[in-house]
Amino acid sequence: MFFNKDFDFVAIGETTIDAFIRLKDATVRCDINNENCQLCVNFGAKIPYESVTEIVAVGNAGNAAVSASRLGLSSALIANVGPDDNGKKCINSLRKDGVNTDFVIINPDKDTNYHYVLWYEKERTILQKHSHFDYKLHDIGETKWIYLTSLGENSLPFHKKILEYLKDHPETKMAFQPGIFQIKFGKEALKEIYEVTEVFFCNVEEARTILGNDERDVKKLMEEMRKLGPKIVVITDGINGAYAHDGENHYFMPVYPHEPFERTGAGDAFSSTFVTGLAMGKSIEEALMMAPINSMSVVQKIGAQAGLLTMTQLEEYLKKAPVSYKPSKIN
Repeated sequence: MFFNKDFDFVAIGETTIDAFIRLKDATVRCDINNENCQLCVNFGAKIPYESVTEIVAVGNAGNAAVSASRLGLSSALIANVGPDDNGKKCINSLRKDGVNTDFVIINPDKDTNYHYVLWYEKERTILQKHSHFDYKLHDIGETKWIYLTSLGENSLPFHKKILEYLKDHPETKMAFQPGIFQIKFGKEALKEIYEVTEVFFCNVEEARTILGNDERDVKKLMEEMRKLGPKIVVITDGINGAYAHDGENHYFMPVYPHEPFERTGAGDAFSSTFVTGLAMGKSIEEALMMAPINSMSVVQKIGAQAGLLTMTQLEEYLKKAPVSYKPSKIN
């Protein structure tokens, strides 16, 4: 029996443990355009590393649920773990952050997801392995926002359950930040998901993959993405900033000035903070002002959650922001 409650924010996806392995003896090789970069180590060699740090209850959905909770929303997570110690660690960590875990299913015959993060300089390469969970959507009441993100490769039928919930609860809005398998499913397989999405998030490379083109103009990418159905499209471009399009206006938002330490979780922090802003009744411009600050804070720490801010902390950064830190409309 699950505790029935109406939430501000329910994240749907995966939670995992990330083991950060900090490398010291590696190289990065890119093509002539400084793209398609590869992390390289000597094949067949013994590779020294500096440290290993375990970060629990992470993953796109776990990060989003914690982000929303710290910013002040009533937050819950729909995810799966195993009965192992790793699953217990994830649940306990989520609860400490105020995230309701009544919808986290403990699968008796599965292992909790565990990822290895190869951390070199300021970037990371993540080795992922998803357990094949039996996805279920429990009674989540009259939640205000669903935040749908990365699920396993066997999750396609589960998306129909989410669609059924949204049809029965037309007041609920959905944010969609697709993971690797949702992108691999293709836009046709998830056509109805795109059509009911209130706000959609991806980065520039993901947008090109989803749309199947090599368009370099982010404005055109947003317009094409919006044709799939989302009312608001947000595309991030790393240190170059982020863009948003609501059907009328195109916005550009610069990053909050900072020097990154480790970049894991920047996208999750941005997207979940933007949605939290909308859930609080803020405008697109105001939400765009909030989102890069949480990303900036996250990349100062190891992992995706240590740097997530409270609203009070975020507002302090807003007060100290340079004059140039504001969204602008682009033609």
